[in-house]
Amino acid sequence: MKEFGLSKSQRLRTSREFSHVYDSGCRAGDQNLLVFATRNTLGETRFGVSVSKKHGNAVRRARKKRLLRETFRLEQRELPAGLDLILIPRPGSRAELDDYRRSLKRTVQKLARRLSEEDAS
Repeated sequence: MKEFGLSKSQRLRTSREFSHVYDSGCRAGDQNLLVFATRNTLGETRFGVSVSKKHGNAVRRARKKRLLRETFRLEQRELPAGLDLILIPRPGSRAELDDYRRSLKRTVQKLARRLSEEDAS
């Protein structure tokens, strides 16, 4: 199976885009990952990553960002379409790629259900 890369259109890049997702108030998480989500009208799922200084020095933060980007790249075909996501690793978590993949699938499914329920009401 061919692996898919990431395009610029799949990334949240501006503070305005991040603020829109944060302001939606829809979030879910587990011991490894906190995910904020909102619907978009683009028909594809986009994501952004936020890693605070609580995670350590620049080298450690960059590694977490790479792991989260790779997680999204590997799982993007399994995620519901039409969402904007912000992925935030939990401080103190020693999660690796497989842990983040499981967490991302689980939390995004939960968020998609919540957003569908909100749309229905």
